[in-house]
Order: sequence, then structure tokens, then C-alpha cells
Amino acid sequence: MTDPTARSLPRIPAYALPRADELPTPRGPWRFAAARAALLVHDMQAYFLAAYGDAPQPLPAVVANIARLIAAARAAGVPVFYTAQHGNQDRRDRGLQADLWGPGMRAIPEHESIVEALAPQAGDHVLTKHRYSAFQRSNLETLMRVRGRDQLVICGVYAHIGCMATAVEAFQRDIEPFFVADALADFSREKHDLAVQWVAATCGVPLTADQLLAQF
Repeated sequence: MTDPTARSLPRIPAYALPRADELPTPRGPWRFAAARAALLVHDMQAYFLAAYGDAPQPLPAVVANIARLIAAARAAGVPVFYTAQHGNQDRRDRGLQADLWGPGMRAIPEHESIVEALAPQAGDHVLTKHRYSAFQRSNLETLMRVRGRDQLVICGVYAHIGCMATAVEAFQRDIEPFFVADALADFSREKHDLAVQWVAATCGVPLTADQLLAQF
């Protein structure tokens, strides 16, 4: 059987994640504060991660860094949100995404499941993903506001698509975005750097997992 992932997503070659000394200086002056923050684990589903195959990087390090962020967030009482798409989307609901990415995932665990190392736990919030931005057609902002949260830590895939779209929409809702450069993965190092640089210049603060964890 032909893998539909191969028709809609690229096969992603190995690349090294950015280091702290490679990150651009952000225009935004914001400082992370655990009491104000929420963590977003963006689209870490089997369908999207299959594009990395067995490459030794970047995915294993990204998963490990996200796991560290999740553990710190839960320990500090920081709300943890996940986005996850549903399989077998109706073409009318999928909209223009179908023109770019095809029909998307099927409604099977091999596509829909969030990677086991990052699995949601009781008390976490799993949002149904409809468009690039996690804010579209979801109650993410409402769930954050009622918890007194106006900072969003973003990690997951893909950096230059949904993660970047979420960062800019957070900014436009007066929510301060933090873009964890080594807890994100993308189609290539070029795309990854593009996303980090664009966020730094326009809407958010890029940093590494170690830098963020030190602020917990």
C-alpha cells in the first residue's frame, strides 16, 4: 500500500538543531515567567513525524527537549496544551489545506497518535487542530486567559508552518510568544532558521530549552 504521507510531506533529511549562540537577538523585550505562561506542544503526531524516518537528528533531540519542557511545566503548574489533527477530514472542512497537502492523515492510531514519549496526561488539554495556527477554531486563548496566562511557549513541528503561524497569532492577540529553537523541527535547517529569524524579528523570543528551563 502506498504511504499517503509520502504524497503530502517531504522526506526530511538529517540536520543539526540551532545552538544558543546561533540564535538571533529578538526585538521583543519579554522575559519568561512561569506564573504567566502556558506550554504548547504543536502537532507531535505520528503522521507528521514519519517524515523524519530514522534520521539521528533532529527529531530525537527535539522529542527529548519537549519532554523536559513538559516535565518542568507540570511540576511548576504551567498549563500544557497539545494540538492534534483528526484523520479522515471532510474535504469541505479541510479547505485550502487540501490543495497544498492533500487529504491529510487517516483516522488510525498510526497517524493520529501523539508520540508516546510526549503523551498527554490527566490535566493537560488536547485541542483539535483545524488550520496552521493553534488559535484557529479552538478555545486556546480562552483557556489561557481564564488561567491568567499571557505567555505561550511553542515547541513541536513544523517550525516554519504551524509553529510560526501560532507565534504570530499569539502576538496579534497580545500573548507573548517564546519559540524554543531546539524543541522545534522543520523540513530543513534552512526552513528552521527562517522561522526562528522571522519570529525574532517580528513577534517573539527564540531561545533554547536549556535557557527556558533555567528560568523555571
